[in-house]
Amino acid sequence: MTDTLGARTRVDAIAVAVAFGGSNVASYLLTVIAARLLAPPVFGEMGSLLALLAIGAVPAMGLQTVIALRVARAPEQDRGPLVTLGLMTSATVLVTALAVSPVLMALLHLPGPWAVLLLACSLAPITLVGLCYGVLQGTQRFRSMAHLIATEGVGRVGGTLLGLFVFRTPAGAFAGTVAGSVVVAFVGWLICGRPVPGPRTAGHVRDVLHTAQALLALVLLVNLDLVLARHSLPAREAGEYAVGSVITKIAYWLPYAIAVVVLPKLADEKARRRIVPIALGVCAAVDAVVVLGCAVFGRTVVSLVGGSAYAASSLPVWLFALVGSLLSLVQILLYSRIAGADRRSTSLTWLAVGFEVVLVLGWWHGSPTQVVAGAVTATALLACFGALIEFRSRVEPVEAR
Repeated sequence: MTDTLGARTRVDAIAVAVAFGGSNVASYLLTVIAARLLAPPVFGEMGSLLALLAIGAVPAMGLQTVIALRVARAPEQDRGPLVTLGLMTSATVLVTALAVSPVLMALLHLPGPWAVLLLACSLAPITLVGLCYGVLQGTQRFRSMAHLIATEGVGRVGGTLLGLFVFRTPAGAFAGTVAGSVVVAFVGWLICGRPVPGPRTAGHVRDVLHTAQALLALVLLVNLDLVLARHSLPAREAGEYAVGSVITKIAYWLPYAIAVVVLPKLADEKARRRIVPIALGVCAAVDAVVVLGCAVFGRTVVSLVGGSAYAASSLPVWLFALVGSLLSLVQILLYSRIAGADRRSTSLTWLAVGFEVVLVLGWWHGSPTQVVAGAVTATALLACFGALIEFRSRVEPVEAR
């Protein structure tokens, strides 16, 4: 492809963004409907299980990233070994989730085993969908990828809603998740051309493990400040912080389509040198609008997100938007270093997680502003050091020669 972020890339990004936005709306509606159908204690159980589902989906993200890069480097290669890798990863996730189910049941004080067991079973097809996304992303079939994203929004979320309506229990909801995810995985397999398994490749397994734990650190960083606020702040202020965290996630996910579209291009070193600064600039421009809007219309934004109960809140929502904006930049930088087989950024992301925990729990936990300031500090330092690593990666080969 000769364009860097040209017209076709912009159209692809819009298609992915629309599909992904629709999927996020469906997930939001799931939470809203569950809150109205279930009693508060049962909804609390459902909410905790949905959080576990998000964490359990991280291996799928790692699998998707590795396969996308592998396919982008060799578009004509046999898909067999990659399908085998997907099946192995899916089986490993399933066995691990089932093994830890008793611990999770005790930790979350669940009344029975079925909800967590069904959640564990849903992770297998969800991981296989990650395989399909990786193939489509690596071959830059972004419109087909957008169709699959929309199918997952309808199938997985729709299946969960159907189970919730029929059984009115978390276990019933996750039975629907399993059924819907199996359908989505099958549709993804058809879209990818019905690839069959081939010889196993050990190096790919190591790549998936590394990429999954790198993305896990990023997922933790996206959600960490909310957990720390819940632990440190009074109930009322923690509730306000939860509203602010919605702004963080909007700013983080808004330019996500840029990361999806540029990832396969990062497989080529020369293209990576051109594309990363442009992708960072586009993400920064998109999120600058969000940060500026939150700074000017802060109270209105809080009311729109949280409702009239938060109309009088003085929450500094622009700081939450800034955290999400910095995280979107970190994501591009992390993808670049994963594509370059450079593990320094992964270690740096885990260090940022630890630094934010120490900073907030040790000192900055007296108000929502202090907690979000801790998140801003940790993510800003991570973005700066990540950019430094990216710059040094460009000059190191020259110095070596």
